Amino acid sequence: MSDDFRNTLETFENPRPERDYSIETICPEFTSVCPKTGQPDFGTLTITYVPDKICVELKSLKMYLQLFRNEGIFYEAVTNRILDDLVAVVQPRSMTLVAAFTPRGGIRSNVTVQHQADA
Repeated sequence: MSDDFRNTLETFENPRPERDYSIETICPEFTSVCPKTGQPDFGTLTITYVPDKICVELKSLKMYLQLFRNEGIFYEAVTNRILDDLVAVVQPRSMTLVAAFTPRGGIRSNVTVQHQADA
């Protein structure tokens, strides 16, 4: 299923590929579903990356993230899956994804995953 979701992502050429610079995209309305309870999970995703040849197009990123609204998936799995999909499509020099989920039952979870391209 990840490949189906991944195909939603579009890219454009990096306007300054000779320079290292970071892009931070904050997605404050991420939702998925808890696979144990069926209850909705809400979170804020912060995606920070140093592009190489291409950048992710934001409307396609929004559409991609909306595909998870009905997906039963744990925090750890969805965070890693999103990073894997973005890295596969964008092939950045580096990327970090922080998923900060809203509290449920008095517990708040943040999941951070990172990618560093081989030199």
